[in-house]
Amino acid sequence: MGCANAITAGLAGYKVIIFDISTISLDSVPLRLKEIGNFLAMQGLVLQSEVENVISKIKTTNDLVLATAHADLVSESVFENLDVKREVHKQLDRLCLPHTIITTNTSSFLVSEIDDVVSNDRGRLFAALHSHLGSVLVDIVGGPRTLLSTIDILERYVLSINALPLVLKKETRGYVLNAMLGPVLATSMLLCQSGNATVAEIDRAWMSQQVVKIGPFGLIDLFGLNVVYESSQNPRPLSDYEINKAKIMALLKPYIELDELGAKKGKGFYSYPNPDYAQPDFLSVEDDIKEYNYSLLRSALINAAVILAVNDVASPDIIDNAWKVAMTSPSGPFELLNGLGGETYLKLLNEQISQGWFNNETTLMVKTYINNSMI
Repeated sequence: MGCANAITAGLAGYKVIIFDISTISLDSVPLRLKEIGNFLAMQGLVLQSEVENVISKIKTTNDLVLATAHADLVSESVFENLDVKREVHKQLDRLCLPHTIITTNTSSFLVSEIDDVVSNDRGRLFAALHSHLGSVLVDIVGGPRTLLSTIDILERYVLSINALPLVLKKETRGYVLNAMLGPVLATSMLLCQSGNATVAEIDRAWMSQQVVKIGPFGLIDLFGLNVVYESSQNPRPLSDYEINKAKIMALLKPYIELDELGAKKGKGFYSYPNPDYAQPDFLSVEDDIKEYNYSLLRSALINAAVILAVNDVASPDIIDNAWKVAMTSPSGPFELLNGLGGETYLKLLNEQISQGWFNNETTLMVKTYINNSMI
């Protein structure tokens, strides 16, 4: 993620320095920048010649003092460990210039869980600036002390790198996209772990119905199985997840022990650089349980989206737009819900609850919303 954010900023004309405590990680930066740049060029977002020029200008260092000496904006992307993130931000606060805005790219923690390690002056310049690999969507969330002017600067920065800023009304775990995508990925892994469907069957169902080029397991490979595993160990607000946490970890752990961490290692649920899901005939296979698989994943998505709206994190239209932009899908979760109709969806959801896929505690808000808003 650090490399992705670095090349995006570089392509927009910013001077960029990548810091890492590990020289081994820094040695891999040129290759990672090239891979990400090639991906952006393949999408038609940038010319290949521009990528090569920007990569040659991005500097690396394992000296944090040097890295922060002239920085106006710092983006932290260390791995998802709260103690490590807090220690890093304590160091950054001490080293950075008084005007430097410091941001966290955390995907699972809250700004308020890190905020108290920085000084009061820095707290006004501290926020979450969370990007999504392979997407132009960028979440912006302030902490307890963040100034509105800081949010405004970050919003203008995101626009300047040709991305789409999504300013949340308040902090929530997983922001908007991850809060929806997480339950979809979790449900996918549970389907697979329980023996109900294979990796390919689940991805085919999702890709064909969502009209997208990558499915849940392809996404897990893209993010990194270790990243998903580490994130899975963090607390979640919904009881469904805690109940099924052990099953999800049991699915991922064998791959992690074999160092099959996904695309970055050449193997995960698929083998790279030419994964099965990217082959022309992948979607041509007919699976008997395609609709069953998709209906469960769709329900996981809709439920998560409704909970975000009910909790006033973002409005339904913003939630829909975030999903469509980030996932390149033609329909957002509320559009899917409206297409099904409230009564039809409640009947389907009750069937899925009776089968043990969801429980009444996590769906109570969903049922209340539908009964009050749609029926």
